Amino acid sequence: MGRYMKKNRRFTRFVKDTVTQTPILKMVGLLALLWLLFSAGLYGAERGMEGTAITSYGAALYWGVAAFSTAGIADTPLSGVSQIIGGIWIVLGSALFFGTIIATITAYFMRPMQRPVRQIVQTIEYNLEQLDDLSVEELDLLKDTTDALIVHMERHREQRNIGKRT
Repeated sequence: MGRYMKKNRRFTRFVKDTVTQTPILKMVGLLALLWLLFSAGLYGAERGMEGTAITSYGAALYWGVAAFSTAGIADTPLSGVSQIIGGIWIVLGSALFFGTIIATITAYFMRPMQRPVRQIVQTIEYNLEQLDDLSVEELDLLKDTTDALIVHMERHREQRNIGKRT
């Protein structure tokens, strides 16, 4: 039960960090808005065309997802205007979809390198949550490491203050 709770906490934290620290929500929102608009344009351009597979707005929505997410599975629009709309959507939708994935992964993994104060505090808080899982020996090692870090930082401050006075 303890392992499950620990993994669940990690997953919850991952989702929270992904949503708050990456552009995923903005990109998904933009992608959804453009999907709705391009589908409406495609449906409008295909409406009344004889032999078209896009006979409703729902079919246009389906076409919009199938067109950019698969390798040519979607039916080809018939009118020239709808082919242009569809072509632009395929390029733009694919770029946004895959770009969102790449931007989210990049932002998530670059986050520790940016190290704003808030992020450092969040990292420390997360690690403190894990203290319950440490053995006595690991806690002693952590204490020794923390003490050595404090001594190091005090020396660093002293040297910096001496440098400022001269």
